[in-house]
Amino acid sequence: MATKPPPIGAVPTGKRSPISRLQIEGLASRLTAVFGIVFGLQTLPVLLSQIGASEPIWAWIVVPALYGSIVVAFIAAMAQRWVVGTNIVVASVYLLVLATWPLTIVAPSDSQLDRYWLYFLVTYATAAATVGFSLPIATCYLFAAPIIYGFIRVTPQGGNASLLESILEVVYSILIGGAVVLIITLLRQAAAAVDVAQSAALDRYTRAVHAHATEIERVQVDSIVHDSVLTTLLSAARAYSPEAKRIAATMASNAIGHLREAALVSPDDGGTVLLSAVSRRISEAASSMSAPFELRTRDLAAQGMPLQAAEAVYSAAVQAMVNSLQHAGQDPRVSRWVTIRGAVPAGIEVEVGDTGAGFSFVDLPAERMGLRVSIVERVTNAGGLVEIDSAVDEGTVIAIRWPRPETPGGLGRHARTSAGTGGLA
Repeated sequence: MATKPPPIGAVPTGKRSPISRLQIEGLASRLTAVFGIVFGLQTLPVLLSQIGASEPIWAWIVVPALYGSIVVAFIAAMAQRWVVGTNIVVASVYLLVLATWPLTIVAPSDSQLDRYWLYFLVTYATAAATVGFSLPIATCYLFAAPIIYGFIRVTPQGGNASLLESILEVVYSILIGGAVVLIITLLRQAAAAVDVAQSAALDRYTRAVHAHATEIERVQVDSIVHDSVLTTLLSAARAYSPEAKRIAATMASNAIGHLREAALVSPDDGGTVLLSAVSRRISEAASSMSAPFELRTRDLAAQGMPLQAAEAVYSAAVQAMVNSLQHAGQDPRVSRWVTIRGAVPAGIEVEVGDTGAGFSFVDLPAERMGLRVSIVERVTNAGGLVEIDSAVDEGTVIAIRWPRPETPGGLGRHARTSAGTGGLA
């Protein structure tokens, strides 16, 4: 049977993300562009009926410039490229055309006694200014464009409208344009508030992740203390011969190195390492053991894994080999092996086994930390899975896999003894 981590519930599907400031800007620019095309088409009949009263040169310059800028702004809004710049161009061209209008009228026509064609585009120009400019400038534009139109409207070139009629048209344009500016501004502010709330939530999540990473680091240090420091102290206490003292000194040096490395590595480091590099490190560790391990490597994908997970797999594999040397017995007929293979999807599986004494989980002393802390918890915290197959006088096989498979028993081996993670010593 396999040693399995506590069951993990399925991750719930998150709700759709709230609308952000960027989405609001895109929506406002697209709607403004569509309204520009619609208002431009509606204005064409009035434009064609009044264009004969204007200077031909002025008409051939400003009409293509204004309508061309509207079309370009529409294309930019649909593609979400250069949106601000194109809307600034539209608002500026409209204001320029509006200001030069009375200078180009050569023969006022009867159709001008109503409204001039630029009047039908003033709301769209205000919306374009709101999209392109900041709120203070857009507010100034909201009042400037209708007021300029109102002054021109009472002149002969503007149709000789009465003062009351001109004021009504100006107020109407300001009210409609003000509604557009208000709606876009409120949506922007609401989306900005959502962005701030999301940023605050992300900060809280980051702190929670850091706290979790600190706990993982604590487990890692506990594992190092067991794997290196305690083993070194026990070996030093039993070191009577010069050779044993030399080995104890080497182990002490290695233990200090492990602790130094743990102090330098951040638990939430986002780096990655290739699977082949992890395999090479495990192979080098196996070849340096005091007893031979048969190495088998196959089917490793040319992909990477998180640095924290790689370190957990490597350290757990080394501890499994050390456990085999310490507890499998000294019989030369005991065979030991390390198998490193690829796991689906894009993972790694390391199997450390021997044909030695084996053990029973029932009889395992409670003070033994090697399996629980150094192997099982270390790999589980890194998102992996450990399966242990052992029985007395039948050997031990420890399979380490990253990432954790979706279905239990994914390592495909028949196990003889099982132990839960919580009770494993």
